[in-house]
Amino acid sequence: MEPVLSAYSFDTVVRGGRVATASDVFEADIGIRDGTIVQLGLALPRGEREIDALGRTVTPGGVDAHCHLDQPSPPPIKMADDFDSGTLSAACGGTTTVIPFAAQQKGGSLAAAVSDYHQRADGRSHVDYAFHLIVSDPTAHVLHEELPSLIREGYTSFKAYMTYDDLKLDDGQILDVLDVAKRHGAIAMIHAENSDCIEWLTKRLEGMGRTAPRFHAHSRPMLVEREATHRAIALSELVDVPILIVHVSGREAIEQIRWGRAHGLNIFAETCPQYLFLTAEDLGIDDSYHGAKCVCSPPPRDKANQQVIWDGLRDGLFTVFSSDHAPYNFEGAEGKQPDNQQVAFRHIPNGIPGLETRMALLYSEGVLGGRLSLEKFVELTATGPAKTYGLHPRKGAICIGADADLVIWDERDVVIANAALHHNVDYTPYEGMRLKAWPGCTLLRGEVMWDGRAFVGRRHQGQFLPAGRPSILPRAPSGASFLTSINP
Repeated sequence: MEPVLSAYSFDTVVRGGRVATASDVFEADIGIRDGTIVQLGLALPRGEREIDALGRTVTPGGVDAHCHLDQPSPPPIKMADDFDSGTLSAACGGTTTVIPFAAQQKGGSLAAAVSDYHQRADGRSHVDYAFHLIVSDPTAHVLHEELPSLIREGYTSFKAYMTYDDLKLDDGQILDVLDVAKRHGAIAMIHAENSDCIEWLTKRLEGMGRTAPRFHAHSRPMLVEREATHRAIALSELVDVPILIVHVSGREAIEQIRWGRAHGLNIFAETCPQYLFLTAEDLGIDDSYHGAKCVCSPPPRDKANQQVIWDGLRDGLFTVFSSDHAPYNFEGAEGKQPDNQQVAFRHIPNGIPGLETRMALLYSEGVLGGRLSLEKFVELTATGPAKTYGLHPRKGAICIGADADLVIWDERDVVIANAALHHNVDYTPYEGMRLKAWPGCTLLRGEVMWDGRAFVGRRHQGQFLPAGRPSILPRAPSGASFLTSINP
């Protein structure tokens, strides 16, 4: 029997849009077939489905490369978003790929953590996804067997913490993890805060009865981030391997990163919306518990540091702009009030929601606010993350052969209201903020997921993406380190 040939050249044509990539902005139609971009041009033949983008901007679907979904926490704490609700909110906010964390428990297997995380994600994600690893217990078996094997299987990025008792590594352990990254072609992410300084300050604040949420910021001043960032850079230099410093909050850490780069070191950086749109005052100007909603680490700084972050986004200091979505409800025993109690800041679960608002915040206040070019917006929200974590050019690009993951922007007045968002968190820290744009249409592999009013896609069609070698790494390990300079 002869195959039935379609009368159309394309399944879908996105027609007449102002197409933005990380390098160019141009007018074009986008021809899509079998979920892939197959042609860019003017006056393309009709598609089976036509989407009118005339007068609107089209960007690649967002890649949120730092978010936490259904990540196990010590009881009674539990994240409000699993893969179902979290990725639904992602799609409605223009994000088509997420990279959350498979977290090793101390004393446990890293491979077992990955297996457990697949069970949490399989058949529940509305967008495509990859996994980072969190290494909390780098035993000899993890370093020599599990990590190399997992890297080969497509888990090419992992995170090491310098703080949090149940996650932190000492300097020697971080060096071991960095050595694995160098030898096997992976990228290491560092949460850079000095744990001992934080504990010392926290105990003294508690001794003075200063335990309200606002004192969280006092326990984590910029110097603890500055010192840890400098130390992370030194450890990277010792092993001679690139690193990425996550959720950079302000000037003092940025100065260390600029210093490292000025000395020829491959230091990359990420920041998040909370450091552009929140300040320490959002944790409270009195002892009200309401400030618990904005407790995250590092904490938001001040208005002057917001400008420093904007400068870093514009001039190339930052490679990645992520949400660091860490979804805990404000009300209820499982969230910001464990066991329904208002607790000291030490015990407030760290993190704020932001998956759905990340793209619109930066597009509105960055691009339409005159702070960022369209090309830089695309680089920070899609292309940069995809390259950093080995998903480019399939993701983060509008080019022939890329997945047809697209956002068509509506430039209109929007007031952020949690009631209109799609996550399972009972608040947003950006409530009442006025924006100039919101995604008018989100496509995942050529299928409309969000039409500007509602989620309209097929549910749970997200695919797991094994990651390749991060493109920000050297093509081959240099072999150089402080060890190689020692004479026999």
